Amino acid sequence: MSQPLAAMSQPLAATSSQPTTMSTSDAQRSEAVLRRLAPRWTTHVVHTIAKWGPDMRVSDVTRHLPSISQSYVSKRLAAMSEAGLAVRDGEFDRVAPYRLSASARTLGPVYRALAQWSADHVDHPPQGRYDRIEDALHRLQLADTTETVRLLSEQGSLRLPHLAERLGASEQSAAARLSRMQADGLVARTSNRVHGAPYVLTDAGRALGPVYSALQQWDQRHTTTVAPAVPAATRTLASPAPSVRTAAALRRSPVPSALFSHDPVSQPCVPSAATAASRPARGR
Repeated sequence: MSQPLAAMSQPLAATSSQPTTMSTSDAQRSEAVLRRLAPRWTTHVVHTIAKWGPDMRVSDVTRHLPSISQSYVSKRLAAMSEAGLAVRDGEFDRVAPYRLSASARTLGPVYRALAQWSADHVDHPPQGRYDRIEDALHRLQLADTTETVRLLSEQGSLRLPHLAERLGASEQSAAARLSRMQADGLVARTSNRVHGAPYVLTDAGRALGPVYSALQQWDQRHTTTVAPAVPAATRTLASPAPSVRTAAALRRSPVPSALFSHDPVSQPCVPSAATAASRPARGR
């Protein structure tokens, strides 16, 4: 069995400079993936089974995670099973072992991207690599966070009313989201002295390209797309389906680190006082 976290100590491979697009739909799918991975201890459980599995009972996992109870491990594994990250053959056997699903076994690139982003851009006390990954997931998984990053990357800067309109949310809801993103170090205001000053991405927010690229690639790899029906009269004119070798080559293609296909919008200069006020909160 391949171990998804075995190579996490290796640096991220260089990515192509060719940009990729992210639509509102892509942002929503990325957030859905983040929410699947974000519940606390999920990363630790994936790592434990990858390292000590391939099959582990609840009691086996608990022995490697002494900080949490066996009942909590049992609930977490059951939730991971529902999320498609774990598999159990004996559905009604309470002692049947769990193993990682095919999709969970390929989470390595996603975890590496999250760990690298956290190490480079999140300022909090030293902690384990998997704690850093879970902290990064916690910061990014909330609703509208990815879409806000996308809009600010595309527009350069936005005032609260304009951002709320594009999010389809009330100004009160958008303000609450932006306040949380400021605390997490993802956005800042161009001025803390001017009422209604626009919001911009911080360096940490602008550096999320490799994270979202890894999430999109993982999601696309494990999402089955049903091909539309082709009328019988036109089937003979259709191009032949790509070979298995071609499809495999496409999957191995490097993932671009940029998020968008347009030329980057120059970011307004953010005063150092505003950036300091938007430093990430320490701890979870």
